[in-house]
Amino acid sequence: MSDRHLAALQNKHQNVDITLAKEENRPFPDDSKIQSLKKQKLTLKDQMEKMLQEA
Repeated sequence: MSDRHLAALQNKHQNVDITLAKEENRPFPDDSKIQSLKKQKLTLKDQMEKMLQEA
């Protein structure tokens, strides 16, 4: 179960990273959206690190 959960978190992290890159490269990026995406990415990273430490 934890391997699948970790893989899901990694997938979400990658998707947020892709969305963030697209937003940053738009002609008029939305700063609040960028900030929100960065916060999501950091939260996911923290969750993944916590899971790896518990393993």
